[in-house]
Amino acid sequence: MNKYLLRYGRPLLLICCVSFMVPARPGASHTLAPTHLTASPPESFETGSKTDYSTGTVAFASGEWTLADAVVGTDAADHKNGAQAVRLQQAGALTMNFFVATGAATVTVQHASYGTDGSSSWELWAQSDACACTKWTKVGTTVLTSSPVLQAASFTVNIPGRVRFEIRKTSGGKARLDIDDFTVTDYGVAQPSTDNSNLALGNPSGAATDLSMPNNYLLVKPQYSVSYNRDQGKPNWVGWHLDLSDRGSQDRQDDFRADFTLPDDWYHVTEISYQGSGFDRGHNCPSADRTSTLKNNSATFLMSNIMPQAPQNNQQTWANLENYTRSFLASGNEVYIICGSYGVGGTGSNGGVTTTLDNGHVTVPSRCWKVVVILPVGDNDVARVNANTRIIAIDTPNINSINTDWGVYRTSVDAIEAATGLDLLSNLPVEVQSTVESKIDGGPVS
Repeated sequence: MNKYLLRYGRPLLLICCVSFMVPARPGASHTLAPTHLTASPPESFETGSKTDYSTGTVAFASGEWTLADAVVGTDAADHKNGAQAVRLQQAGALTMNFFVATGAATVTVQHASYGTDGSSSWELWAQSDACACTKWTKVGTTVLTSSPVLQAASFTVNIPGRVRFEIRKTSGGKARLDIDDFTVTDYGVAQPSTDNSNLALGNPSGAATDLSMPNNYLLVKPQYSVSYNRDQGKPNWVGWHLDLSDRGSQDRQDDFRADFTLPDDWYHVTEISYQGSGFDRGHNCPSADRTSTLKNNSATFLMSNIMPQAPQNNQQTWANLENYTRSFLASGNEVYIICGSYGVGGTGSNGGVTTTLDNGHVTVPSRCWKVVVILPVGDNDVARVNANTRIIAIDTPNINSINTDWGVYRTSVDAIEAATGLDLLSNLPVEVQSTVESKIDGGPVS
């Protein structure tokens, strides 16, 4: 659960804690007591009216909501489905004054920039009635709205019992934000579409396939998902799911090559970019995790899945953990894995500290990290992660004198988040995150 969320490619620092007492803002609506219960509300904001930005309440179809620094927008410049949306300015907030009685598995919100305004960032927060206090908890990652076309933002909540929600505009400034069509899925309703997805446990940096985010650019492939960093010529992180169906008899292809699904005008790291550097072309998603077909194996050799890795780190320490991870499959398990690198400057087989390769187009990281979540094979994976789930996290120096025993580099997910600014495992229920992310694995290493 990230406390230091950094938005890649944005000059914006968002510092947030996901479980704490929230001080009341002047006029903040969450200081008001909720008034009643309702079933899951598909709220379109088509009823009620409010034309000034002072704090006030509006009776929508789902119940009463408080709008702070917000109006019910009906202008042509309000991007909406139907006649109305809620328009937030400055540090506006939109808050339920009631609890949803059936809990929440997921929340989906439509959002767009108002008129031709610039980008806005916003967050979804939740308050469970199980806590006899005014504690609010941030759900998922911060959303950046940069388009005048309505888009859906989906959040995995997994909160049982009575719960209510608040949307907080966090970017301030003059840009305004339209919010429409707020939908809650009842708690306990399985979301099978996310099972076995490479991003089922979350998008750690809020990466998007958006040219305005070149250093947090999302590549979604059948084999894995990537947050690519154009300026560093390597991934920020790569995430994938692994089970027995991903393993077969396909030979290793060794067809390292540029990834031309990246924008045409970006520099494309090639198979020779690491030549003579003393660093391996280190896979994030390993070749041996994708041996079911030639296409799947070949995809792991795209340079967008590769980082400069000290040979002993790549060939021994990481390889040992990769082999150990695959050993769980035969005993009826599936695995979610996310890994990446950070920092600048590593030591390869040539000695000394190297900061970049390929005439500065590829950054050599100083650290390489990985998180492995092991589950018995089953459905509704996110809901099945609990305090007893084995989660292995390592953070290794990118040096050639590294210890080959990966176990000595075990750490907590919280520590990796603090070092990288990522929000790992963000789709897990927040109470589960609080428990599992602070632990350091002490299980066997072979």
